[in-house]
Amino acid sequence: MRSTVQPVRRMLLTLAATGAALAALASPAAAAGPANARGAQVAPGFTGQAMWIWVLDRTERGDPARIAARARAAGVTAVYVKAGDGASLWRQFTPQVVAALKAGGLRVCAWQFVYGRRPLAEARVGAAAVARGADCLITDAETAYEGRRASAVVYLRELRARIGRSFPLALTSFPYVDVHPGFPYSVFLGPGGAQVNMPQVYWKDIGDRVDRSLERTMRLNRVYARPIHPIGQLYQAPATADVVRFGRLATAYAAPGVSWWEWTFAPARLWNALPRTLPASAPTAAPDPGWPLLARGARGDLVRRAQDLLRAKRLPAPRSARMDAATIAALKGFQASRGLTPTGTTDAATWPALLGLPAPAAAPVPAPATAPNLTGGAAAR
Repeated sequence: MRSTVQPVRRMLLTLAATGAALAALASPAAAAGPANARGAQVAPGFTGQAMWIWVLDRTERGDPARIAARARAAGVTAVYVKAGDGASLWRQFTPQVVAALKAGGLRVCAWQFVYGRRPLAEARVGAAAVARGADCLITDAETAYEGRRASAVVYLRELRARIGRSFPLALTSFPYVDVHPGFPYSVFLGPGGAQVNMPQVYWKDIGDRVDRSLERTMRLNRVYARPIHPIGQLYQAPATADVVRFGRLATAYAAPGVSWWEWTFAPARLWNALPRTLPASAPTAAPDPGWPLLARGARGDLVRRAQDLLRAKRLPAPRSARMDAATIAALKGFQASRGLTPTGTTDAATWPALLGLPAPAAAPVPAPATAPNLTGGAAAR
């Protein structure tokens, strides 16, 4: 997403989060289902088709009735309206606006851009937006949150204390987890965190094809065991066929919903390309996206996720976020205990076992000859 506040130099932040609180919040859930199991229970604000709104005054002249009318005509059932930036609550997200949009038949979610420098204040902003009538809340955390795991713990702990543990919360961030090894996905999508994962699959901006971008996104994000609601791209005037393809593939991947960035950037031809109902006609089947292969030398939050899962099974895995000797030994022990080949890598049979999922019905896709080194890369993905 885009923030109206330009990034500033990061400042050192001393946080009072204790190690025990950090471990408790970041530990994996006891039972984890498929990332996009059909029939998964997802709040109504995250189902169907939604459109993001950045600046309300530039969106149908800020008129809720006009917004609702155009949304209904395009098959849009929810709008995600910006309600906060950092420690500032935006004035455009008022109880009156929320009520008017709901009166037009729309579900209304608030979204806030967060930086992690003042997590307590940011949590209060999110809670204030909820108090103004939001059906759900979306936390937009991106580059500024890389390396701020403790800030994520503090933010979520304070936010949940104010809005309750069951209020519908989603995370939106980068789609390619391996390119952002320092981003705390496993905190934001862990217990007490977001119930829905909304990766920003902006294929044209990234420079990938629609199919490849969604497939990679699903492969890397499914390990967090949260329903994946992908966000598609309408800015930069992508091809109409790509927008249609994105909607159909999202349905084939059993996404609970799909949304689009952003209302004012979308040309008329792309509004006309939006599916009028979801699920729309889909390909016969989406490709199996596979699972992230982690081998010796890999690092980042994907490794941390595997370590958390191993520790939940009382195996002596560190919290190093590195595929080091101790992690590999713990992984081999787990694999042996489940009758799997003790490869010491997170192959296609190991992730489902770690997550408590049924064994794959078909033989696993062979691993590449050389395991990818998931160590990070371009910041735009």
